[in-house]
Amino acid sequence: MSGLKAKDLTLSYGSKKVINSIDLDIPEGEISIFIGSNGCGKSTLLRSFARLMKPREGNIVLDGTKITKWPTKKIAKRLSILPQGPITPEGITVEELVKQGRYPYQNWMHKFNDEDNRMVKQALKDTQIEELADRPVDSLSGGQRQRAWIAMVLAQGTDMILLDEPTTYLDMTHQIEILDLLYKLNRKQKRTIVIVLHDLNLTCRYADHIIAVKDGKIYNQGSPKKIINKELVKEVFGMECEIMKDPLYDTPMCIPYSGGIAI
Repeated sequence: MSGLKAKDLTLSYGSKKVINSIDLDIPEGEISIFIGSNGCGKSTLLRSFARLMKPREGNIVLDGTKITKWPTKKIAKRLSILPQGPITPEGITVEELVKQGRYPYQNWMHKFNDEDNRMVKQALKDTQIEELADRPVDSLSGGQRQRAWIAMVLAQGTDMILLDEPTTYLDMTHQIEILDLLYKLNRKQKRTIVIVLHDLNLTCRYADHIIAVKDGKIYNQGSPKKIINKELVKEVFGMECEIMKDPLYDTPMCIPYSGGIAI
């Protein structure tokens, strides 16, 4: 048994349940994207998959073993996470940041070696920021900075990557750049990528598997063409819309009605 699964999982903050008794399998080698309204529990769910939040009930299972039983460094070699709005250490360069991704492989016997350097250089290349290696991270644009953080995650060398709203605060150009990068990494390297994303149309364009969350439960899941319809958008987001076909990518495209503008 392999992959990442939730079994009868309940998550809470104090007495307030955020995720309520769900079962979920993350498809391996695909791009899975969580969608849902603000506060529905999708980011909390992602954090629990990375063992950043302890279940109130149930379990997260990785490769057939409860995630709580995995040693920290061992799990960091299997999956990596990029939280929303990570804080950059002051004065650190891009290369120094990316090197942080090799932390799980370091100990008193194993210092930074040729394999670590190779992984860092490959991550810089994959994210197309090699020429920025010596630049301070805080001097970069939003899109460049996000690429640097993704490069750090790639240098970690995991088969599974979790990202919480990686396009937040980015303009449209940089949003597409980041999602294109993740798409190429998935297609070329078969990495399992799990994302929390707000933009429904971009979700439909890039996701193999969509997981719609409502009120702490899985409302529906499946491929974009299979599950995205007017009823789901109304139930999950409370919004009336029409669903059309994206003329470029043949994926569902949501056209919302505006309550304040007459048609």
